[in-house]
Amino acid sequence: MTNLVTLAEYKAYAGINSDTQDAVINILIPKVSELVKTYCGRTFIDHYDDPITEYSDGNIQYIYLKESPLVSILSMEYSLDYGATYTNLVEFTDYVINNQYGRVEAIASTGFPYYLNGYKITYTGGYVSTPEDLKLACLDLVAYYIKNDMSIKSTRGVGSNNTSVEFITTASMPSHIRRVLDLYRETLI
Repeated sequence: MTNLVTLAEYKAYAGINSDTQDAVINILIPKVSELVKTYCGRTFIDHYDDPITEYSDGNIQYIYLKESPLVSILSMEYSLDYGATYTNLVEFTDYVINNQYGRVEAIASTGFPYYLNGYKITYTGGYVSTPEDLKLACLDLVAYYIKNDMSIKSTRGVGSNNTSVEFITTASMPSHIRRVLDLYRETLI
């Protein structure tokens, strides 16, 4: 799996000129990349050139594919024998690609009939490189994990005898990062 950001990108983003934190950053980048891919339900850049195969049972008008935007459909096949053998379907005769929604649409008004393991789609999809807004969210997550060691934070007001202690107990990611990730999250309609 390809990382969504690089060490050089993070160092430029964070204004780091030394290599003292390289080991920590190199540990975090693949973990953050995997977190983002898992949260969003897609890989973004892994299948732009490397084909992926997905299966569907049909009984729907549209088959949504995980890796969008679609680059190309290499083959779409159907099976009447639970996936033991497959027969090719023909684009513009049996189906069309709707790249706006990242889906394959049946030409027939009845949709894709139900067959267990009935449809096999091999395609390429995603981005040639990580989209800039998604890259920013990844960089922010790396920074978040570097700065937030999940310890007790203590602050004292100027001229005050009182100390405020903040326990970081939330398990959710920062909202500004989640907002960006939600734009890319896989949604099945």
